[in-house]
Amino acid sequence: MVQRHPERKVVFENMSGISIERLYTPLDEDRQGYMETRGFPGEFPFTRGVQPTMYRGRYWTMRQYAGFATAEESNRRYRFLLEQGQTGLSVAFDLPTQIGYDSDHEMAIGEVGKVGVAIDSLADMETLFEGIPLDRVSTSMTINAPAAVLLAMYIAVGEKQGVASSGLRGTIQNDILKEYSSRGTYIFPPKPSMRIITDIFSFCAEHVPQWNTISISGYHIREAGSTAVQEVAFTLANGIAYVDAALEAGLDVDTFGPRLSFFFNAHLDFLEEVAKYRAARRLWAAIMKERFGAKNPRSMMIRFHTQTAGCTLTAQQPKNNIVRVAFQALAAVLGGTQSLHTNSMDEALCLPSEEAVRIALRTQQLIAYETGVADTADPLGGSYYLESLTDEIHDRALAYIEKIDEMGGAVAAVEKGYIQREIQESAYRYQKDIEKGARVVVGVNRFQIEEPEPSNLLRVDPAVREDQAKRLAALRARRDGERVSRAIEALRFAAQSDGNVMPPILEAVRAYATLGEICDVLRGVFGEYVPTTTIGR
Repeated sequence: MVQRHPERKVVFENMSGISIERLYTPLDEDRQGYMETRGFPGEFPFTRGVQPTMYRGRYWTMRQYAGFATAEESNRRYRFLLEQGQTGLSVAFDLPTQIGYDSDHEMAIGEVGKVGVAIDSLADMETLFEGIPLDRVSTSMTINAPAAVLLAMYIAVGEKQGVASSGLRGTIQNDILKEYSSRGTYIFPPKPSMRIITDIFSFCAEHVPQWNTISISGYHIREAGSTAVQEVAFTLANGIAYVDAALEAGLDVDTFGPRLSFFFNAHLDFLEEVAKYRAARRLWAAIMKERFGAKNPRSMMIRFHTQTAGCTLTAQQPKNNIVRVAFQALAAVLGGTQSLHTNSMDEALCLPSEEAVRIALRTQQLIAYETGVADTADPLGGSYYLESLTDEIHDRALAYIEKIDEMGGAVAAVEKGYIQREIQESAYRYQKDIEKGARVVVGVNRFQIEEPEPSNLLRVDPAVREDQAKRLAALRARRDGERVSRAIEALRFAAQSDGNVMPPILEAVRAYATLGEICDVLRGVFGEYVPTTTIGR
């Protein structure tokens, strides 16, 4: 029989290189039995979701990642978002804050307030959350190397508001391993970095029990160019390394396991993304139960935040990004996310405007309140294609994890440059496909139009650094210098010994020691990380 319209391609593959068949039937799924691989929502292996009712009980937390310039300006943006119906805060910090430098340090020149808010001391943190009751909001902070310091500042702000640390809810990213492979905002070498992370686990288990002590991030791995399979594999391999480190520090898996959280990307291939989340849940459940002997079902659950893919936003025809983000957000919801950030249409050009961030938030609200997809758990479950794809991603990610195990784990794989090379090679293939036209990016390599130069872009005033420097000088002049010195020495002693560094960091923060002063003490004890591998070799 002659086909009137031959198929568009000889081979159909998704972004992970998985072949896509013309048709799927019951023979393509349920390889190992329904209960073993699918089960019911809220039950092991959690493939179909971590709660029995999913969004029938309540919607996912709607967070918009925000922060720029000064604490005052960011505070105004947070209030605006809360007024628009946002249900959780997500803080973006500027680059100097992320790598432990005060705004008046020479390394901060040109970067203060640019990609997030500048936080130098508890005084800035107090301003950032002024008028925002910390007992009524959940706050996520994208901070890694200095995560202990920012968490201590948040605890201290809560104290000043009369909110005990036991009443605080939120997350610190605190995922240093992906910084070495994908993002680059590290300070200390891997071993002391892992020690700080386990100190946070231990401290929060006792003092901040509702806090998610780490958000193990696949988002940045994907932004760096990985496939969906690699995102799952490398993220869970990092998770294994954190659990191993905590167990070696003497912690019980069911003490810290329920407070582990994850952070995934929502990329372009709609059904691959839905399957990715389902496969990740099944894999982690088995890892925690079978490898680490977890008994508490909450230790086996992947609870995750999702952000739509910043790397897919285009400067060309930026309104197309509204559609991209809507599909990506829908994939995250159909995949069972617990929390979601939707990118703004203008972020390929500048920091998001109020109009753009409102549209991004409305995208989530439209999905929640108008589409009906939140009315049943795992609505795409049972699709022959989706179930087959879930199995394939699961199996391929597991093969990666086993290979990383053979290398000695995620830390060793990073030190050998393996994970970096795998990501780089995937990113190169993806870019070459775009350049050849094998992968279409609407408005970029097809369907272009003549566009005017963008205008009215949100830019951060370079004077922000001068203002921050003046505030720092005034702070240092009025604080109790002797109290700061005592707190700094106590921190140095704890870092040099095997004491938990969180209590002295908290005391230093309360004394208004700056972020840079605290990180400099730790730099002096732990040293700074210098990459020893060359990506691509």
